[in-house]
Amino acid sequence: MSARTLALIAAILLSPGALAQKPPVFSDRDGAIRGHDPVAYFDQKGPVKGAKQFSHAWRGATWYFASAENRDKFAADPERYVPQYGGYCAYAVAQGYTADIDPSAWSIVDGKLYLNYSLRIRERWNKDIPGYIRKADASWPAVLQR
Repeated sequence: MSARTLALIAAILLSPGALAQKPPVFSDRDGAIRGHDPVAYFDQKGPVKGAKQFSHAWRGATWYFASAENRDKFAADPERYVPQYGGYCAYAVAQGYTADIDPSAWSIVDGKLYLNYSLRIRERWNKDIPGYIRKADASWPAVLQR
């Protein structure tokens, strides 16, 4: 390879657009929300593990549901049920970075689902939810580039 070709490849690989961006939805090997049903947070007032036979692909992630009914509700109106900030920790997004979540560390505020890294972080989040939401809204989705 010529020096010019190597320089061109290096320029492309090192350009800001070539840097990997985090996916818009936090997902692990268990799926979005670590395999928990997003509809259940609203209808059953808490985290419920989903089942593989009730799955739905949306925004590059696989979402699991406790029932076909919940899957169908989500498929009809996903924006109503998805956690804010792509399911990343809402407190972390308010601080300008992303972090994974614990499905048991959650809250619903003004009809929207927010997830946190841990129960301890949720305690921090609860001290100023409106302030953290304002900060997170200002950081989202730019934090996916960091």
